[in-house]
Amino acid sequence: MLWTLPGIVSLILFALVLTRIDSAAAGRVFAAYGGVYIAASLVWLWAVERQAPDRWDLTGVAVCLIGAAIILLGPRAAAG
Repeated sequence: MLWTLPGIVSLILFALVLTRIDSAAAGRVFAAYGGVYIAASLVWLWAVERQAPDRWDLTGVAVCLIGAAIILLGPRAAAG
């Protein structure tokens, strides 16, 4: 319950920041955020809940971060 208000505030701030960037890149930024959010969730699981992630958790987060990096950093054709 203690983390509810900071969590809500940070999500609102993220949404506001997302409205300030070029709309063509917003989806990519959101995808990158998703990968980082999943990784942060596993860190929380380990650090706060004292439950070590297993190999499937680590494999899944690696896939998510690689996917987010591909979406965010992949080469794009010039707009035309």
